[in-house]
Amino acid sequence: MNDTVMAMLAFFASAVVGLVLTPLLIPVLRRLKLGQQILIQDGPSWHKKKQGTPTMGGLVFVVSTLIAYLLFGFPFYTKGETAFGLFLPSVGLTVLIFSLLFACIGFADDMVKVTHKRNLGLTFWQKIILQLVLSIAYIFYLALRTGRSTTVLIPFFGVTWDLSLFYYLLAMILIIGFVNAVNLTDGIDGLCTSVTLPVSVFFAVVAALWALPDVSVLAASLAGACVAFLVYNWNPAKIMMGDVGSFFLGAMVVGLSFALDMPLIILVVGVVYLVEALSVMIQVAYFKITKGKRLFKMTPIHHSFELSGWSEKKICFLFGGVALAACVLALLWVFLYF
Repeated sequence: MNDTVMAMLAFFASAVVGLVLTPLLIPVLRRLKLGQQILIQDGPSWHKKKQGTPTMGGLVFVVSTLIAYLLFGFPFYTKGETAFGLFLPSVGLTVLIFSLLFACIGFADDMVKVTHKRNLGLTFWQKIILQLVLSIAYIFYLALRTGRSTTVLIPFFGVTWDLSLFYYLLAMILIIGFVNAVNLTDGIDGLCTSVTLPVSVFFAVVAALWALPDVSVLAASLAGACVAFLVYNWNPAKIMMGDVGSFFLGAMVVGLSFALDMPLIILVVGVVYLVEALSVMIQVAYFKITKGKRLFKMTPIHHSFELSGWSEKKICFLFGGVALAACVLALLWVFLYF
């Protein structure tokens, strides 16, 4: 069967699984009293009405992506190589495992929140240390699995730069930074999924163009899962993804950029995530420098739009549109450069 057809089938299979599982999961989460905890300082005051909305819905697109990939990626991920007497999974399977482990961190974070009835789960350092360990393992495994160099391609300039040992430092910063940036983007109904959908489609298309069906099927599976979840997460959300979902999405998108050996492209296609994270850092720095003044009404930046009177749906359309435009621009560059 054609590799592109396999990716398309994975997309639809993931979407169907998500559409079926989500309405089944919502009442289960309600019975278990796994509802979202809302603190006023973390968003506009009217977000308080979202208190108790079933959370940890990210489990749905984790399962959807996993099932679709295992069903339609099997001709590719079963072709792993052997080294040192060990089976080395395919690159796509490696990204999936890497993302599932990040989802486990998010799951633990969510469980602490719901069991302790607070909006703070694992501590900052607990999450960072766990993320650092996974990031190091992923980068060094890719180096072992593919034998890649420490050279990075600069998007739109068509030049390469050998970073030597600094490559590994950059890789850890990108991975941890973007996983947490995606987590920050999950602040209003439908936003994180709206932004991640075009990003995952971008990676699916590029992987297909480069004859990397293993990666293409995985990215397509993620895209289908995003479509399904968005149906139930659109404002007013019937379910929220929780950290188990946002950590999984973050690890997937940044993991896919490394799987395609073009890690810096995440700075382009992930521009919305980047702006969300930078708005928080700028706000904190400005607050400290000016001793109490704020540059933005509230961060992450989507909350400033809310406080300016924008509806959650309008913000999703804007931010999702920006992500789509960035992905189209990056795709045009790929067509022209390669």
